[in-house]
Formats: sequence, structure tokens, C-alpha cells
Amino acid sequence: MRSTLYRNGVIHSRTDPFAEAVLVADGQVAWLGSEDTVHTVLDGVDEVVDLDGALVTPAFVDAHAHVLETGLALEGLDLSAAAGITSLAGALEAVADAARRARAAGSAAPLVGHGWDETRWPEARPPSRNELDRATDGAPVLLSRADGHSAVVSSSFAVVARCQDHAGWSADGLVTGAAHHAAREAARDVDPGRRDRVCRLALGAAAAAGIVSLHEHSAPFVDTREGLALLLAMTADPTSGLPGVVGYRAELCETSDDAHAILAAIPGLAGIGGDLFADGSLGSRTAALRRPYADLDPAGARTSGELTLSAEQVANHVAAVTRAGSQAAFHVIGDRGLDEVLLGFQAASEVEGIEALRAAGHRLEHVEMVDTRALATLVLLGLTASVQPASDAVWGGPDGMYARRLGPSRAAGLNPLADLAGAGVPMAFGSDSPVTPFDPWGAVHAAIAHHEPSQRISARAAFRAHTSGGWRAAHLMHTGAGEIRLGAPASLALWRVESLGVQAPDGRLAAWSTDPRAGTPLLPELGPDLAAPQCLRTLRDGVVIYDTLG
Repeated sequence: MRSTLYRNGVIHSRTDPFAEAVLVADGQVAWLGSEDTVHTVLDGVDEVVDLDGALVTPAFVDAHAHVLETGLALEGLDLSAAAGITSLAGALEAVADAARRARAAGSAAPLVGHGWDETRWPEARPPSRNELDRATDGAPVLLSRADGHSAVVSSSFAVVARCQDHAGWSADGLVTGAAHHAAREAARDVDPGRRDRVCRLALGAAAAAGIVSLHEHSAPFVDTREGLALLLAMTADPTSGLPGVVGYRAELCETSDDAHAILAAIPGLAGIGGDLFADGSLGSRTAALRRPYADLDPAGARTSGELTLSAEQVANHVAAVTRAGSQAAFHVIGDRGLDEVLLGFQAASEVEGIEALRAAGHRLEHVEMVDTRALATLVLLGLTASVQPASDAVWGGPDGMYARRLGPSRAAGLNPLADLAGAGVPMAFGSDSPVTPFDPWGAVHAAIAHHEPSQRISARAAFRAHTSGGWRAAHLMHTGAGEIRLGAPASLALWRVESLGVQAPDGRLAAWSTDPRAGTPLLPELGPDLAAPQCLRTLRDGVVIYDTLG
């Protein structure tokens, strides 16, 4: 493997915080040092890259993503506010335009769109089935809500996916629960060539964002076992030119034999769970709450969401996966949902022992509503919180969707990053793409600018949750990934940045000096008035997987 010396930059290394150059050889960090000492390693180097002041950091890990669905969303119709869709009328116009283009191209494939959020529209409601039928002349259409937990479908797509045969079907075309899962399953039924193309599209977008590893959260309604196995095989070797994928499969186990069967069917599987739903989402009003939602659902009813797993099922799954020597993970958002999941974990600990559960390093995905009692249980059982700070950035605040669904008081307690960090709960950051896009620096900024000031954490803590936190959550810290130090894998990202500093939460003391002379590794200064860091190159074990340097 070729060796490359990166010099004349800023290297984010805890072991050498003043380093200005790094040598990559044989897929590892072979040397770190100052510009003044570069001459000692120049001989025999195959390539020298002048960083011209660029920042080199450990590359990011996205701890919660959906590669196939992200690729389909990138190829499909973007109905988000970022794409300029600010009303129901605008969404229907975009759908009609897309349907006309598809007809002109002779395509009979379903029209798939993603990202609509009725809470941001003046009409304050989703499209209806009849409106989609009129806009597209009856074409098959699936439009997923921004949170990925509900969708609207046209009449012809509802027939193809048999949505009417499942709970969660509504005559106006809105699908939740099992009906939504049926719709998602129908949408991902693509031929092998397209599957390969859209997965590569998604992985390329991740690499362009400085992401070197993704935790794929696969489930029967998202992809098949075979599809996940193909994805893991496609990305197993760094020479693939793609980010690595850590695989999780959401299938409920009753016994360790069930767990062993899943592990045997999907070589290299990291864990059994992930998108194993204990409840739904707040945006779709399916997250299970102790008290009802503050607003009414589309039918005019006041609901409390829905539990989709019992404590007994959770306990059996955790025990089975623990005995099989693997890692369990559950999707849980509402406080009632978290109560049930933790009750199940506690029951499993009485059988398997707390130390066995702690050693397994099980994890919870999203875990947005955490009170003091739940926090103590997370700590006791050694659970990892796989969280998405972008959720607060998009839906938090006094005028955001969370406040509409829960009221201002409950909404202010969501995504308690500082509480989790302060209690010592390991955190791993992700995007839940395509729910929010691959944007790790945006997630770091969301964590330091949380709408609730008491829940803000430092840029340093947020960055580590999005780098080494992801490796730790997947039990891969032993590889040395997530750090720039001698012998560590050269999984790095190069960034053009506007300015560097050490950002602490507003109005709070840092546990380290923010004076650059103290040797605290520097990070980009992030803020609404500052340009976002621009990724110049991403390396996976020394292999370039994204490049703008030529």
C-alpha cells in the first residue's frame, strides 16, 4: 500500500495536540509530528500532500443509518423544507411534476418521495390518497413522512402493497404501524442492479460527509437478510472504496437458538436489534407516552401512542442475545416505551446477571425521553444511548414539532444529552438517514446549541460521540479507530475550515482549558454565521474513499 505524508496542517490528535503532519502507511498512522520534523520521514514516502492549513480529524461514524432507504430517498423526490417544499400545495405540485417526468420517460416504477412534515406547512395536514391520485393520474405513489414512521400512499400503491390488509391503514391513504411496514417493504423491492446503484449512492454521500463507518439498522420491512448480507460483503474490504458498514438486524428472538440462527444467516452481524420497535415516533404520534399527546391526531382523537413490545418480549430477547454472545438493541422514543424496555432489561438481568448484560454492551436507539429513574437504570445496566442530535435542531424549540406534540414543558426535556453525558452513559451519534441527512458537523453543532441550554454539551464531547463513540457502541474500540495516534487505523477526514477553537457549552465551565496553548486538540468553530467545514478527503484504513484533492 502506498504511503502518504500529509503536512502543513492541523492534526486533531490527543497524543500530539500540536502535530502539523501525519504519515499514513500500510493503512495505519505511522508518524505524527511538527512541520519542523517532517524532513525525518520524507525519504521513501510515495506521496506528499500539502494541507495548506487544513484540519485532519478521525473520520466520523454514523451510528444509526438505513443505507438502502437513503439511496432510494436520494434517487427519489425530496419533499423536505430544505428542498423548498413549504406547503401541502407545493408538495402536490412537486409530486405532479415528478409523475409527468416519469410518464415521459416511460417509467412504471412507483414514485417514491420522502421528507414531508405537515407541522411546517400552513395547511397543517398531509396529502390525502385522493389528492395523490388526482396529481398523478392514478400512478403508484409512496410519500414517507420526515420521521420515517408514517407515509401517505396512492390508491394503486395501496393495492400493490396490500396496505388495506394491515393495522394502521386509513382510508385517506395515511399508513402507520403494520400498514406502513407493508408499504416500505413494497418500495424496497428493487432489482439487483438498482439495489447496488442506490446503496453505492448512499455510501458515497456518507463518505463525502467525512463518514468512514455506518451502523446499518436493517429490519424485515426495510430489507431482507440477504440484502443486509450483500451490503456487508460489498463493504467488508477497505479497497472497495466505500465506507465500512456495521450490521444490525431487527428480528425478535425468544431463545438463544433463534439468535444463533440469525447470526449464522448473516455473516459478520454485529447485533440483533436496532430497529426493533418498542414504540414509534413523536411526529407520527406513535411513540408510547405515559400521558396523552398535547394535540389531536388526524382523526380528532387524543392518543398516547402505541407499545409494540412487552417487557416479557424484551426480557426474552435480551437474554437470548446475551447468551448467544451478541448485542441487543431497541428503538424506543416515548417515556412509556422506555419504561417497558427497561423493565424487560431488569427482568433479563435477574436471570442472566447484571454483569453479563453490562459485558454485552446492549444499546438503545433514539431514547429521547429519559427521566432520573430511567437514567439510573441505563447506568446500572451499562446501556449505550445511540442518539441523533439533529432531531432537536429540526424539531426542538418552543415553536417546533416536539412542543406541538407534547407541550412546551415535556418537549424541553427531550434529547437530554448533558444528562446522559453527565451520568456517564456512553453515547454514539448518528443521523437516522434518511430521516435527517448525513451531516456530522451539523450534529455536533446541534449538540452544542441544544434548544434547552441545560442539555448542551461541548464540541469535544459531541465530536467524540460521533467518532470514537460509534466504534465503542459496535465493540470496535480495540481496533484503535476513532483516534489519530501511532498504530491506529488511518480512518481520517481532511477538512477546509473557517476557524478553529475549543467550544464549550454557553455559560458553563469546561473540564479542560479552552486556551489553545493548553494543548487541547482543536475543532472547527461551528455556528449559524460560520461556513460549515468542507470535506476534502476521506480515508478508510488508508484507502481514499472520497476525494476533492485530485
